[in-house]
Amino acid sequence: MSWEELGRRFARLTTNVVVRSPRLWFALRGLMRFQFARLAPRWDAMRSETAYLPYEAALERVEPPPRHALDLGTGTGGAAFAIARRFPETEIVGADLAERMVDQARRNLPDEFADRVRFEVADASKLPYEDGSFDLVGLSNMIPFFAELARVVAPGGFVILAFSGGAETPIYVPPERLRVELGRRGFTDFAEFSTDPGTALLARKGERP
Repeated sequence: MSWEELGRRFARLTTNVVVRSPRLWFALRGLMRFQFARLAPRWDAMRSETAYLPYEAALERVEPPPRHALDLGTGTGGAAFAIARRFPETEIVGADLAERMVDQARRNLPDEFADRVRFEVADASKLPYEDGSFDLVGLSNMIPFFAELARVVAPGGFVILAFSGGAETPIYVPPERLRVELGRRGFTDFAEFSTDPGTALLARKGERP
């Protein structure tokens, strides 16, 4: 078995474990950080031309345009740049656990986005942002930490969870589970997207009563 296949299996195992038991993330976080740091130099070459299509399809349904957006598990910045292209006035943070991914994202940052897109190292299980900081939080091939998502999304804001290879994506959570976990935390207005093979789910956080 190749190292790449081992990495894919470990990513799927970690996703399944952490979605069921988020507290176990602390035991797996270091290996995940190492795995993605090792992949950073060739991550862009590994991405297919269709990798962000489901993410972009969901972005088209976000209205009104967000003032502040967070791209979690940003990798080398591709999804953050998709937000920037879609919403020319939005300020965007791209956050990733692996510092080498963040370094590459900064190198990839086009001059046209430099005044409103920044990249930071952050752990999605415990984000360094205040409650309700973002009108949009997007995840592409990223393990969702539902409590933190609910905390940092502003009332009326949106969350996107996209998987570039659908159910074959190493990091994947079925839409049924996403709906249940988000619904428990006040998200509604679910919409699903398919770009064959990619899939995405869009949800909106309820307004304060």
